[in-house]
Amino acid sequence: MDFKSEMRGAILVIAISGNLDALTAPALADAISTQLREDKTRVVANLAGLEYTSSAGLRVLLNGVKAARQQGGDLRLAGAQPDVNKVLELSGFTSIMKSFPDVETAVASFA
Repeated sequence: MDFKSEMRGAILVIAISGNLDALTAPALADAISTQLREDKTRVVANLAGLEYTSSAGLRVLLNGVKAARQQGGDLRLAGAQPDVNKVLELSGFTSIMKSFPDVETAVASFA
């Protein structure tokens, strides 16, 4: 797994690629926590490059959205590939988190 962060105005976009599993999830969890501590509470997780996520990856996203919302922000999903989107739907994440077809739409949703 690899991830890159960039600011789009006041919105933090984290592009995640590769496989998000028990081995790689802690690094992403640390990155999200660090950004939230720096008051970057409006976050978009760009999942366009994410090929696979395990329950550990789902846990990172769930903890991230909870923490962001506790600080008055939100973590939103964008661009999930069909296989990843299916996992998100089956696990109920699409009813917990807002999901958008692309990053631009997700960023605009904060307006």
